[in-house]
Amino acid sequence: MTHIFLLGSYAPSLINFRGPLIRDLLAAGHRVSVGAPDIPGDVRSALEAMGAMVYETPLERRGTGMRADLAYYRVLKRILLRIRPDALLTYTIKPNIWGAFAAGSAGIPSYAMITGLGYAFTEAGARLSTRQRLTGMAARWLYRAATRRSERVIFQNPDDRDDFIRGGCLVDPAKAAMIDGSGVDMEHYSRAPLPDAPVVLMIARLLAAKGVRDYAAAAFAVRASHPSARFLLVGPFDEGPDSIGREEVEEWVADGLEYLGPTDDVRPVIAQARLYVLPSYREGTPRSVLEAMAMGRPVVTSDAPGCRETVKHGVNGLLVPVRDSRRLAAAIVHLLDNPMEVEAMGQAGYELVALKYDVKQVNRAIMDIMKLSASREDHDDAQK
Repeated sequence: MTHIFLLGSYAPSLINFRGPLIRDLLAAGHRVSVGAPDIPGDVRSALEAMGAMVYETPLERRGTGMRADLAYYRVLKRILLRIRPDALLTYTIKPNIWGAFAAGSAGIPSYAMITGLGYAFTEAGARLSTRQRLTGMAARWLYRAATRRSERVIFQNPDDRDDFIRGGCLVDPAKAAMIDGSGVDMEHYSRAPLPDAPVVLMIARLLAAKGVRDYAAAAFAVRASHPSARFLLVGPFDEGPDSIGREEVEEWVADGLEYLGPTDDVRPVIAQARLYVLPSYREGTPRSVLEAMAMGRPVVTSDAPGCRETVKHGVNGLLVPVRDSRRLAAAIVHLLDNPMEVEAMGQAGYELVALKYDVKQVNRAIMDIMKLSASREDHDDAQK
């Protein structure tokens, strides 16, 4: 029985994003342990009910202090030495970096999933503070050292892979592997009828780099010519330096934008929407876009790394330039004015997700990269 330790930086993501992977690993006959900081009781109970062993791994998610990160490394190393998993699988930047260091010290193979590159790889011309530039430099240096210890580094789109290598973060390009995002559970996010009402939706953490301000500006421009159009915004406030404050959101609400706050289940709000919009500046592979496509929604998103992988322009949605609220508004108006295109694009998006992004296919790809059997039958045969 192969023992896999799955390490993340945000406990609910172990269920929301990695739950299907945990279930598939367990169904294939593997043993699974998971780690994250600040694990709520309901999350712990849900993970244990799946059959996973759960470990608290204290981490300052937004901090840049080396002392706290080194404390995180020491905790990880102690856990790995105590439970001796056969492999460590990590995602997000701090688990990727410090998990690789800890696994290397403990003599355990590690695999890192790059789900997005963030400030360290923001496009040329973006205005970054001195602190953000220094943080980016430190992240690239640490990734370069960490990936020397990784068995494989798993990317979700070719732009991230190429920029990661070009930035000096992966000395050995042969370690790079590719998967199609985190996948989407086609049974959970089942197809829903398109409403006739002109309702537009964006789901994201409230960060400038997600294009939230561009969405708000586009919403007000569209409503000037289409006053019946509703623009919904769903997602939590964030603590990062790129965050959008409550006062700014309250001003948008006063002008007609509908902010619904965060939600544990996006399906009801996607079902309300006729169009899904994500004008992000960069993603790994945007999970919310895949969920909207699985439910049959056409998508307007940025011609940016990660985002452009999910949309074939004019087929299942429209691509617009990054940071261009005028072009974003024009794309939304075009789809609101062309209902037949909306229907066709929703169908095409659903078919694309089923073909390329089904979570079962993505999980099989991850297990193949880690050289794990993907079924209990394979596991049992290997034991004979």
